[in-house]
Amino acid sequence: MTAGTGRVPVGERLPTLEDVARVAGVSRATVSRVINGIRNVDPQLHEMVWNAVGQTGYVPNRLARSLVTRRTGTVALVVSDSESHDDDPFMGRFFADPYFGRVVGGLMSVLRAAGIQLALQIVGTEEQRTRLVGDLRHGQADGVIVLSLPGHDPLPRMLTDVGVPAVMIGRPADPVPINYVDLANDTGASLAADHLVERGCQLIGMISGPADVPASNDRIAGFRRSMARHGHAWVPLASGNFTQESGEVAMRALLAENPGIDGVFVANDLMALGALLALRDAGRRVPDDVAMVGFDDSSAAVAASPALTTVRHPLEDMAAESARLLLARIDDPSMRISSVIYEPTLVLRQSA
Repeated sequence: MTAGTGRVPVGERLPTLEDVARVAGVSRATVSRVINGIRNVDPQLHEMVWNAVGQTGYVPNRLARSLVTRRTGTVALVVSDSESHDDDPFMGRFFADPYFGRVVGGLMSVLRAAGIQLALQIVGTEEQRTRLVGDLRHGQADGVIVLSLPGHDPLPRMLTDVGVPAVMIGRPADPVPINYVDLANDTGASLAADHLVERGCQLIGMISGPADVPASNDRIAGFRRSMARHGHAWVPLASGNFTQESGEVAMRALLAENPGIDGVFVANDLMALGALLALRDAGRRVPDDVAMVGFDDSSAAVAASPALTTVRHPLEDMAAESARLLLARIDDPSMRISSVIYEPTLVLRQSA
């Protein structure tokens, strides 16, 4: 091996587990346990082994590893939608939305350290879902993280019926025995309502997402409940679909029906960007004429002009926790079905 690097020179031989063990200063058995994804290994030893893998240039034999462990070393991130997206083969909608990038970043922060690969699947039809479940059942991946976009999605039930280890980001709309990680969305909406009322806003409206999506429905319910406690028995509401364009259309509708509106809660930051454009076109200043609170605390909130006061949605943390929960489920299929609920916070900026 070349002095100072531990790497085997080209043309001599491929590095082995013994080379990795020698560089890491641990036993061959420890190296094998780490590389085969056995997770009850001391984190410090885990890091030492993977550092030695990098130094030696050792490449694990994934086929041999899967034969021993009966695992692929791959986890699937499945986006389940209500559309086939045949007109958008490069999935531009997903990659343009900061929500999905934040989810992938959170997942990789856990999976990379565990030596697990992430595979992306997007399904939008019954045929695609059936094919996906069949592939997963036959070992295409060790487990699945699900982002479910339709209000009533059959995929979570399909996965649990065949015993595929699965974790949802966001709670399922229907009662399904599946692990999930979620945000207290109703609490977040209440924070927005409290803040707008405390600012002295008198006619406060809301731009929601689709009412049949659990997170959206929770935000509507939480906002209305909190507003009622402040004495506002009626809340003007227009709905969008979490895109910037739909937020602009919804804001125009709110202004047309309620010209005196002086406060608005927008159920995600992308829609809030559209709402800001509509208010600007209508000659309404933010926050002087209309105060606005968004939801997510995404990059869109900081880029907005003015910068958005928004409810912090810790997506990266939630995604990381969903990965940890899935790996634990893969290790122990008998573990209790569980949920993890994160608490939101209000981030104050210039829009309210």
